[in-house]
Amino acid sequence: MKPTDGLLQRWEAIVSQKRDAPAIFNSRGRLVFTFRGIDERARDFESKIKSFDAGSVVAIQIGNHEDWPSILIACLRRGVVVLPLEQSISDQQRDAALKTCKVSGIAAAGVSAGRSVEIVPMSIPAATTDWGKNRPSLLKLTSGTTAAPRAIRFRSEQLLADCDQICETMGISDVDLNFGVIPVSHSYGFSNLLTPLIARGVAMVLSQDRTPRAVLNDLAKTDATVFPGMPVFYQAFCEMKDVPVLPKLRLCISAGAPLPITVPRKFRERFGLPIHSFYGASECGGICYDREAKNEIEGFVGSPMKDVALEMIDPSVEASQVRVRSAAVGDGYFPEPDEEKLGDAVFVPDDLLARRGSGFKIVGRVSDVINVAGKKVNPAEIEEALLRFPGVRQAVAFGRPAGAGFRNEEVAACVVVDVDLRENEILEFCRNGLSAWQVPKRIFIVDSIPTNERGKISRRELTRRFQQR
Repeated sequence: MKPTDGLLQRWEAIVSQKRDAPAIFNSRGRLVFTFRGIDERARDFESKIKSFDAGSVVAIQIGNHEDWPSILIACLRRGVVVLPLEQSISDQQRDAALKTCKVSGIAAAGVSAGRSVEIVPMSIPAATTDWGKNRPSLLKLTSGTTAAPRAIRFRSEQLLADCDQICETMGISDVDLNFGVIPVSHSYGFSNLLTPLIARGVAMVLSQDRTPRAVLNDLAKTDATVFPGMPVFYQAFCEMKDVPVLPKLRLCISAGAPLPITVPRKFRERFGLPIHSFYGASECGGICYDREAKNEIEGFVGSPMKDVALEMIDPSVEASQVRVRSAAVGDGYFPEPDEEKLGDAVFVPDDLLARRGSGFKIVGRVSDVINVAGKKVNPAEIEEALLRFPGVRQAVAFGRPAGAGFRNEEVAACVVVDVDLRENEILEFCRNGLSAWQVPKRIFIVDSIPTNERGKISRRELTRRFQQR
């Protein structure tokens, strides 16, 4: 019987067409699965999840394991909802997510050499959620604005729309080979690696080693043509000596965190390739893409993806939140909806965007605005000023409490430098180029600015770390 699920229909066509064509390679360039091999493995997993009712939730915490596509296909066929979990998530966070999403079972990879995947029912089975007419295929976990976990509901049709928008906007086809080192469990990896394989037949390399030197060497070894990466990788590549030649690599994508314009300039000099900034969100998939990759404007993320429309919420100001309209937007949050932010094919990100030419520039987030004695300070303006100082390679501004008994904040910043600089030199430069209330009270010169597994910088974490200094 022909499947009614749109993503499954695409897969049936792909596996029928490609059969014994290579689908998944390991980081050494060895073939792991053909398309038919993925499908056969999916049939095996179907038998392992037959005890789960349609609509029940199975969490998948296996890293970039080669069984990811097969497990997803098996769950789609059984009507089981998938909840990806990152490997780095703490036990406390995982337990909270399992409870919130009413998980019935969890797939985890063993520690043996083969790292076989086991799907284990929860000791106390969760009651299956009544999803109504729009039963999801996928729940994407997000922390939102609070510490409590919540998920975003996606049907296959929305996942398929995001996949098509990405591949058609970026020019990715089934002759390409994706290099998968970004986590498949994260929205970026799921949409740029997993669904293109299932829905469009784009083969991929799966890597577990996130060491920049290993990533660069494996890119050369596997002859990958597309690299969905993050700024932290590109920055590290630019600083390496004795780099390999990358004759097959043709498309470099950066997402997950802002890409300082100095990085793509150095990367182009060393490798002869541009880096295309990609802006998206878990709630809606891809939003903007820098097709030309000129890398001339700090924070520039290009124009809307194919079939994505953006509307400035407050067109009277330079920087505003936007409404994202797209067939890829999720159905809503779970368990508690937030219809003003997400629903009816519309999503409102917390980011502040400004128009620049034919595209948009990210200038900050609503939550990042620093309150200095009643004046609102956008950290992006501070960062732009700091990056103009010779020798400053990276800068992040953040707010911290102005002192005991005060409710307002003061501006602070962390910078990474290429030369020997002193804090007072940079502060003096800021005093000459910024308004008095924008000038940082402290500038911390650090070796690197910490990021999480997704490559994101947390201003909240920097506030906590540097609030007493």
